[in-house]
Amino acid sequence: MKIRRWQFAAIILTIIWLFVRGVPLDPQVIFGELLLGFILAIFVTWGFRRMYEGQTNLSHGARVLPYALVYVGTFLRELIVGNVDVAYRVLWPSMPIEPVTVYMPLRVERPTAITTIANSISLTPGTLSMDYDDEANALYVHTINGRDPASIVAPIRRWEDLAIVIFGEEADPSDPAPDIQIGGDIDGE
Repeated sequence: MKIRRWQFAAIILTIIWLFVRGVPLDPQVIFGELLLGFILAIFVTWGFRRMYEGQTNLSHGARVLPYALVYVGTFLRELIVGNVDVAYRVLWPSMPIEPVTVYMPLRVERPTAITTIANSISLTPGTLSMDYDDEANALYVHTINGRDPASIVAPIRRWEDLAIVIFGEEADPSDPAPDIQIGGDIDGE
């Protein structure tokens, strides 16, 4: 089943409205907030419908929902691990901080997939997406713990594997990931 993207965006915004409002578990209140959120979302998305041209395939969305949930779970795990690591480094200043930049070529090519991965990196404490190389389809990732680059790259590659499925990329999660470059190796430095 296909619906217009702006209509799908209205549905998503309605669901977000419920979470933002912090609705109590009372059916009447939930229904009222759902109705209010949907009316507001319809007006907003209709007003910006040119940004949401085309249609969305709902069956694809239902098919990739489990992968999206795993992506969110993986992200939340890394968020917690990153917070604990950074807090530990703040509370024990003797803990080494060895910043390094990782040049990470990607297999995903869609802008939404790249943006999702880049935002996930930047939202995780201790890492930051510094830049995107459009020609090489690669991210520059800064990390405060350069001792073990594999531990930085591993969750990003898991996110990328999931994003390949979620965003319907041409690549396959089983395709080999391109090699990364660390610190001084970037751009032949």
